[in-house]
Amino acid sequence: MARPAQKARNGKAPSQRQLRVGEEIRHALSEILVRAEFRDPELVSRVITVTEVRASPDLRNATAFVLPLEGESEPMVEALQRATAYLRGQLARTVKLKYMPALHFIHDESFDEASRIDHLIASPHVAQDLAKEPDQDLEVEPAADPSADNSDPDTA
Repeated sequence: MARPAQKARNGKAPSQRQLRVGEEIRHALSEILVRAEFRDPELVSRVITVTEVRASPDLRNATAFVLPLEGESEPMVEALQRATAYLRGQLARTVKLKYMPALHFIHDESFDEASRIDHLIASPHVAQDLAKEPDQDLEVEPAADPSADNSDPDTA
């Protein structure tokens, strides 16, 4: 299932500050996940990609969309939820904000959805429809050029 488009503040798009803070947290969180030494066996030597971080309008909550490069995603997300306090403390040292947002982790399903769509497009049934040529009998005749009209309006 694809992620719904982010809409905050009564259906409006996120503010520039929300986007900037989300991107700042994403970069810092990626660095922390690369170099951190976790005690949790689900996180030890796992390569985790942070695809997006969405900040709430008040910047008190942030949702991080994560994706493992290998292995199951559900235990990894649960382990990240358990390590939220540690990660939030590490983020507070890196990102300078008045309040560090509370972190929530969600498995990013957008890549799964994209590969499902690619698979559908590559299927023989869809490829057959894409290969069909448009109907030849629906050709449109070119419009008459008004400058080609040689009749003189005064002679009529």
